[in-house]
Amino acid sequence: MTGFTRERDEAVRLARAAGAILMTIYATDFAVSYKGHDDPVTDADKRANEFIVAGLRTAFPKDGVVAEESADNSDALKKGRVWYVDPLDGTHEFIAKNGEFAVMIGLAVDGQARVGAVYRPAGDVLFAGIADQEAWVEEQGVRRPLRASTRAELPSLRLVMSRSHRHPLTDAIRARLGAGKEMTLGSVGLKTGLIAMQQADLYLDLSGFTKAWDSCGPEAILRGAGGRLTDLAGTALQYGGKELRNRRGLAASNGACHDGVIAAIASIAGDAKLI
Repeated sequence: MTGFTRERDEAVRLARAAGAILMTIYATDFAVSYKGHDDPVTDADKRANEFIVAGLRTAFPKDGVVAEESADNSDALKKGRVWYVDPLDGTHEFIAKNGEFAVMIGLAVDGQARVGAVYRPAGDVLFAGIADQEAWVEEQGVRRPLRASTRAELPSLRLVMSRSHRHPLTDAIRARLGAGKEMTLGSVGLKTGLIAMQQADLYLDLSGFTKAWDSCGPEAILRGAGGRLTDLAGTALQYGGKELRNRRGLAASNGACHDGVIAAIASIAGDAKLI
């Protein structure tokens, strides 16, 4: 197995360039359409998607590419190496113009997340990592390594949750954990980035509506920083199958608290049929 540095560097390059595309449109009075209920899409999503997919296919012609705004991803899923692309994670936040959106690119090899790049163009913050090897953040040209916190006591955990998709069970989960501090933020990648930066310890997606392109890149980065990302039952995520949705939710943590969190929320998640 390679060290994946070439793959990481190409993902970083494409994420930055796609971020520039997003910001060009972000500065205008862009139109918004809907793919489904509460599922907006803009020209920024489509243009960034097209750019990243073309770049990956040029750089890695034998790999599969699965992208949110691409019409048919079925053939790509048959490959041993599959790139997962969310060209604009946090479209609600993009529309609201609060800056909480990101470009997310991840590579899975034989079903496991290996490489990730998450770029927040508003503020110029780039996360990158190779699973179980390394992760770093670059803010306005200054790069530093990432290492998640070691907090394990549940009441001490700092939660970061979705700004636009707050689940009805969020308060019950917080009470079960005894966690007092909660932040809200758009984009899965940015929330896991806070964990990698030791600014948060835990993120839970209770919706079951995220897709593989929401989790692959962020998982590789978080694991590179010593954290973990599984489903709500603590089971490792598998990439490459026909099922793109993370139906059993997501649990992203600093790693130290992960097993304790999974055990603590098991009854609530089970009763609500989240797992």
